[in-house]
Amino acid sequence: MNHTSSAIKLLASLLLGSALLYALPAAASTTDSQYFEAEDIFALEYASDVQISPDGSKIVYVRASNDIMTDSTRTSLWLLDVKSGQQLPLFADNFSYSQPRWSADGKKLAFIANSSGSRQIHLHYLAENKTAQLSRLPQSPANLSWSPDGKLLAFTMNVAASEAEVKQRVKKVKKPAGAKWSEPPVVLDRARYQADGQGFLKPQFRQIFVLPVTGGSARQLTSGDFHYGSDLTFSPDSQALLFSANLDPEWEFQPRDSNLYQLDLASNELTPLTTMAGDESSPVFSPDGKQLAFLWQSNALVPYSNSKLKVLALNNKNINDIAADFDRSIAAASWLSNQSFVVQYDDRGQRKLATLTRSGKLTELTASLGGVSQPQPYLSGSYSVSDNGVIAYTHGTSQRPSDVAVLQKGKSTVLTALNEDLLGHKKLAQVHEINYPSSFDGEEIQGWYMTPPDFDPTKKYPLLLEIHGGPHLAYGAQWSAEMQRYAKEGYVVFYDNHRGSSSYGERFALLLQNKYSSPEDYADHDSGVNAMLELGFIDENNLFIGGGSAGGIAAAYAIGLTNRYKAAAVVKPVINWLSKVLTGDSYLYQTFHQFPGVPWEHVDHYWQRSPLSLVGNVQTPTILITGEQDRRTPISESEQFYQALQIRRVDTALVRIPGSPHGISNTPSRMIEKVEYMLAWFEKYRTPSE
Repeated sequence: MNHTSSAIKLLASLLLGSALLYALPAAASTTDSQYFEAEDIFALEYASDVQISPDGSKIVYVRASNDIMTDSTRTSLWLLDVKSGQQLPLFADNFSYSQPRWSADGKKLAFIANSSGSRQIHLHYLAENKTAQLSRLPQSPANLSWSPDGKLLAFTMNVAASEAEVKQRVKKVKKPAGAKWSEPPVVLDRARYQADGQGFLKPQFRQIFVLPVTGGSARQLTSGDFHYGSDLTFSPDSQALLFSANLDPEWEFQPRDSNLYQLDLASNELTPLTTMAGDESSPVFSPDGKQLAFLWQSNALVPYSNSKLKVLALNNKNINDIAADFDRSIAAASWLSNQSFVVQYDDRGQRKLATLTRSGKLTELTASLGGVSQPQPYLSGSYSVSDNGVIAYTHGTSQRPSDVAVLQKGKSTVLTALNEDLLGHKKLAQVHEINYPSSFDGEEIQGWYMTPPDFDPTKKYPLLLEIHGGPHLAYGAQWSAEMQRYAKEGYVVFYDNHRGSSSYGERFALLLQNKYSSPEDYADHDSGVNAMLELGFIDENNLFIGGGSAGGIAAAYAIGLTNRYKAAAVVKPVINWLSKVLTGDSYLYQTFHQFPGVPWEHVDHYWQRSPLSLVGNVQTPTILITGEQDRRTPISESEQFYQALQIRRVDTALVRIPGSPHGISNTPSRMIEKVEYMLAWFEKYRTPSE
């Protein structure tokens, strides 16, 4: 059966014969509606990977825009003058560009583009306005890094490794000329054999290369059956490369272990710089070249731990902790001077930048990083720092996706307005914060709710509880195309950072340890719904629930505990933990970090945390939405719930997204489809409010 035509028929039936909820226009956006409509998703743009020049005068950034004709997101490079705010596209074509990186002298830009039909490394000379393609690589390069002397570019690329041993031993039968045989079998013999978005992994490993900026052949520096780091850093003298890697023979079974290494470019000698238990990554040299800052995360068998900042003194190899008592996870650090840093971290539903001294003094610079996550309001965003301390970053709000901003002399200035043409004249949902105690133990929970355009507090509105994934991630007052659509259709959208969410410290995150899908975390959501009812404008007879990934698990578990919701949308869930951990791609981590041990030794524990264990209680009409190529939460999980609910005569529908991995909103049309299927399902059960 054609999945696309089946999906259209299902949507039509959900709408009970009414017209399709959205019709795609010929251009990016032709609607003149004063509200945020489904087709407006195609017209959204956002900035990412902002890179400021060494002298702080210019910014190059990746500008993403959606193409309605190809249902894809194109990325272009734009150059922005910090002083005047003037910006220009670097190239006037329809190719996709990524990873712009400045040379140390600020005169050249390296980047990756697919202008030759495959992703290759290019070099752009700014003054001359000339561009050269430097590489002719068999596979896509990644992780570009300049040498300080401007002579080399380092990058990583996958290199083929030996096939499975048994495949090499199999007797080969000669295929006659012109014969048409069946496809050969896929043979797997490694512990890490699959990955969401990639399928079954080819026998290949990530290796490190260098390429002269004058052109020529790339030189492979590493080899063997190991993945070498994605965080390449040259030594100040350009004579060595630093990176993170796990070179232990048992590396596949050590998901939170890696050390820092230094590779001498002349001799190819590899020297370990750290040997700590845990994960060391992101090495950065101090301006004087005498210290090396890096991030470290514990390898303890727990589901969450903060990432810490450490400094290695290169003269005596001593390692010092910076702000050891800081109970937030540092995600990125850059030297501001030999004694201070700029750091990025998440705090109570906000992504922040701050200065941090060697003595541990933290001074917040801004809390407005964000806007890069488009479908949902996850915390997102990044930054870069010039040699003279000017900071460029992605600026996001609840009303706009990410723009480019600059922070200098204590003042923050937003330099772009990428969506003002689309959103400036529209009425959008407004975001409000709410805090409340959990009925389980009184723990304070932070949440937000979005009120529809033209909101009238004297009226009653249906409520949609939308639960985030992770579970150790966080939502915030950020832009969300999906939630704007729900609100535009008349729903108050409520979301919370339940126990286990990041940005509240290790204690709060570990409240969910061995309880990921349980009555405890549902109590946080249920208490939030009750707090929303107390506001007076929620229709208690029109409550709905939805969520994706970990949020899908939570939604499925919730409807096994309560019948208070009129309908549920369970998106890419885990339904049976006993089957999931041995079929999903994250089993090597999940089994030991999120559970007390392997499932065959802890059957009762796995089963009690499975929504399937409560399916006998479910009465809530449920729509399930999952990608057919999802390897994080395989579609077999959704099929188990679908079949169980069908057997129990509970109204249910299964929406299969052809070819899609875990990120089912990975194209504009699929983001639209996910939202509109959920809305159609809810409308089937929504009753008129007062």
